[in-house]
Amino acid sequence: MEYVVAAVILLVVLVVGAVGLVVPKMRRRDLPPPPTSGSTTTLERPPAVPTVPPVDEEIPPLIVPTPVTEAPVVVEEPVVERPEPSAGRLVRLRARLARSQSALGRGLLSVLSRDHLEEEDWEEIEESLITADVGIEATQVIVERLKERVRVLGTKTVTEVREQLVDELVAALEPDLDRSLRTAPHDGRPAVVLVVGVNGAGKTTTCGKIGRVLIGDGGSVLFGAADTFRAAAADQIQTWGERVGAETVRGPEGGDPASVAFDAVKRGIETGVDTVLIDTAGRLQNKVGLMDELGKVKRVVEKHGAVDETLLVLDATTGQNGLEQARVFTDVVDVTGVVLTKLDGTAKGGIVIAVQRKLGIPVKLVGLGEGPDDLAPFEPRAFVEALVGGDA
Repeated sequence: MEYVVAAVILLVVLVVGAVGLVVPKMRRRDLPPPPTSGSTTTLERPPAVPTVPPVDEEIPPLIVPTPVTEAPVVVEEPVVERPEPSAGRLVRLRARLARSQSALGRGLLSVLSRDHLEEEDWEEIEESLITADVGIEATQVIVERLKERVRVLGTKTVTEVREQLVDELVAALEPDLDRSLRTAPHDGRPAVVLVVGVNGAGKTTTCGKIGRVLIGDGGSVLFGAADTFRAAAADQIQTWGERVGAETVRGPEGGDPASVAFDAVKRGIETGVDTVLIDTAGRLQNKVGLMDELGKVKRVVEKHGAVDETLLVLDATTGQNGLEQARVFTDVVDVTGVVLTKLDGTAKGGIVIAVQRKLGIPVKLVGLGEGPDDLAPFEPRAFVEALVGGDA
């Protein structure tokens, strides 16, 4: 066994030795022969890339943009409105008094149409009149006169009763009072109209509507924006003026209202308009300083001449409180007429009677809506006919 192992080992040694001799020879045979002396090694060049001759590019012509001519801006002139004449407006607006019709006219007619009027019926009539803000004193006069007419003439038909009621209410409105507006120019200068009132009565709007009434009746108007305390007041009255082609004189916000009023009248004289309408600042009747300032405005304006009209704007919905307002304003600026606004929004149309009987100042204009032409000259009989309702 030992001989076999020794033989195997010897065989392995012989094989390894033979391999070591053969492999180096094979490696040397695979290498390229070394260069001989005098020979040079030639390096191959990479294939040449064919050149493409440049293409002549066409240069586009220079395009000069054509200047764009803008169309001229056309400023459109504001459309000047031509208000309708004021004659007959109250008749056309009679439907606006529907609320007062229900509370006053129809209620009284239903009682007066009864066959026999007892004391309780007359008390009901009195209550209806007082509720409609006619006032206690005026109510007593109206009821006594109605009693006398019913006693003498009797009450036969609804039509006869209606005529009696209309006559007595018209009489209470003192139809002989002068309700004309003194707005015609005189002595080489325009008429001057001051518009006064408390805050919230619709004074500036009413001033604009008065201008439309005058222009609709063929006159010319200039507005004076003497309400320098309320930021939007001057803009508001100027807008009213622009709509009817009327000029507005205004001053700086917070400026002296008397100065603006003075300049407005001066401008009115220069331009030759018929009427200068001066919108004053709204004020509370219990503020002494503000009321004194209103008196100053009037005095300054009168350096050009007397004020022709001072119109007090009252809110019909304030009822009897409007009487106290009117008294204070009358003491300061000598009110010549009342403009009763928002008459369509109240069931107390009797305030017209109360204002006139208490103050002796005629109601000259009434507002029956929010439209620009819903201000109408006051006509007692037309007003009562609308108030009572039924057939005229």
